[in-house]
Amino acid sequence: MDMMSMVSGILAAKAGNVQTQVAATIMKSNADAEKSAVQTLLGSAQQNMSLANVGAGIGGNVNMTA
Repeated sequence: MDMMSMVSGILAAKAGNVQTQVAATIMKSNADAEKSAVQTLLGSAQQNMSLANVGAGIGGNVNMTA
């Protein structure tokens, strides 16, 4: 193996490593964004479903005939 092909191989390996690191960083960022979205949705759902602070008879039966 001559010197230039060895240098070329090392540079290609380093470039691949950089690409892998960038991809891992982007995947982590996407996962964090998804986690935040799920927490936001679950938080708003829990707030909407809570009837602890409303008066008696609220949220019981709903008349759907109208």
